[in-house]
Amino acid sequence: MTTTAHPENPLKKEVPSPFKADSTPSNECGFTLMNNQVGEIIADVMRRQPNVRVSSPLPSLIRVDGKNRIEVIFAEIDEAAGEEPGWFNQAEFEENMSTHYGRMVFLDDRAMLFANPEDAAEYLGFDLVATE
Repeated sequence: MTTTAHPENPLKKEVPSPFKADSTPSNECGFTLMNNQVGEIIADVMRRQPNVRVSSPLPSLIRVDGKNRIEVIFAEIDEAAGEEPGWFNQAEFEENMSTHYGRMVFLDDRAMLFANPEDAAEYLGFDLVATE
């Protein structure tokens, strides 16, 4: 707890903070999207995935959260938007995404978010063992 008491000023009292830190892993990852036409299409596709929650509408964004891993498959977004294959890609996703949490991996046909960095490293075949 942070204290605000000062011995030179008896009017300042110790005030407990209502905020608490919790370092327990949540096993969640996610991203926010702009609340526009493309963001709504992406959110609609993401709602169909198991273990994914979409919070919408919020005033200016759409929040997408998932357990362990989220995959944004570009061809599914193309189809939902009624666009030609290849219209939705990494650049289009990044343009509509505001923020993300978790480890993000981009492939040619999808974006993946991992809640645990170790899972992303394993997927990529990256060895996390320290060497000397």
